[in-house]
Amino acid sequence: MLNPIMRLLKALMRNKSLEELTVEACIQRGMKVGENCHGLTSSTIDYAHCWLIEIGDNVTFAPQVYLLAHDASTKRELDYTKIAKIKIDDNVFIGARALIMPGVTIGKKSIVAAGSIVTKSVPEGSVVGGNPARVLAKTEEYLEKHRYNMAKSKIYDDSWTIGQNITPAMCNEMSKDLDNGLGYVK
Repeated sequence: MLNPIMRLLKALMRNKSLEELTVEACIQRGMKVGENCHGLTSSTIDYAHCWLIEIGDNVTFAPQVYLLAHDASTKRELDYTKIAKIKIDDNVFIGARALIMPGVTIGKKSIVAAGSIVTKSVPEGSVVGGNPARVLAKTEEYLEKHRYNMAKSKIYDDSWTIGQNITPAMCNEMSKDLDNGLGYVK
C-alpha cells in the first residue's frame, strides 16, 4: 500500500510547476522583499530568475500578478534567453493580473492598473495602465480625483467587509446603494 502512495507523491512533485513555488523559496534564492508587503503569495514569481527581483516596502499586489525576470522569445533563434532585473520601489500598488516584464523599475508611489503589461519603467508617482502600459496620470492627481468623489459618494466602514462578517442585509443594502454609482469601503 505504501508503494503506490509514494509513486503518486513522487509523480505529483515532478509535475509541480515553477509558478507553485513559495515566496519563501524565492527569498532563499535571493529575491529581496521589503517590509509590509501584501498579496505576494497570490502572485506568480519567476523562480528561475527570482534573485533578479527586488521589492521595496509597503507594496501591495492584487491577485495573480506576474513578475517575469526573463523573456524566452529569443531562445529558439539565438539559443539564449533575455534576462534583466525587476525593481519595485516603495509604496506601490500593482493591480490584478498585471504582468511586469524584465528590465522594469516601478517608481515610488506608483499604481499599475489591473491587466496591464508593463514593458518599460514607470516614473515615480505615476498611474499606468494598458498593453503596453503607458502613463495615464500622476498618482496625486488620481488620488485627488477620488478624494473629490468620496465627498459625494457612499462611504462604508470596515464592518461592511467579509473580514468583519458583513450580514446578508448589509450586502443587499450596499448593492441597492450602488445601483447608480460607486462607493468606497474601508
